[in-house]
Amino acid sequence: MKLSVKVDYACRVLAEMGRVYASGELTQIDQLSRIEDVPVNFLAQILCELRDAGLIISKRGVQGGYALSRSPDQVNLCEIMKAIDGELIESSGNYAGRTGRRMKEIWAELRAVLEERAQEITLDSLITKTPSEMYHI
Repeated sequence: MKLSVKVDYACRVLAEMGRVYASGELTQIDQLSRIEDVPVNFLAQILCELRDAGLIISKRGVQGGYALSRSPDQVNLCEIMKAIDGELIESSGNYAGRTGRRMKEIWAELRAVLEERAQEITLDSLITKTPSEMYHI
């Protein structure tokens, strides 16, 4: 399993939205792009997928922007990963041969363990809370 850049970017921009969640502020796409160093065109695609999954809300217009649809402690890593990449572990579906059925069982076990752990990690735990946690180049 390889973690996609898209999932990484999604987690980073959601963490930034989570950082300002309590203020009720909307975050603009150019601000998210700059703060998290995500290309704006790619970010637009990611934000659409996150909105379609119900993880964020958006508002159009001059005062528009994006915000989490619920508190950062109520959004977990599993939801984010599934919203962007679908199933956490997708197998080929070819379970033929002598070991095919056993491999199907192993992939299902591994997916269950990964999903369980990813559900335990909330967006709140990804948020940088102090300036010392923030890194600048």
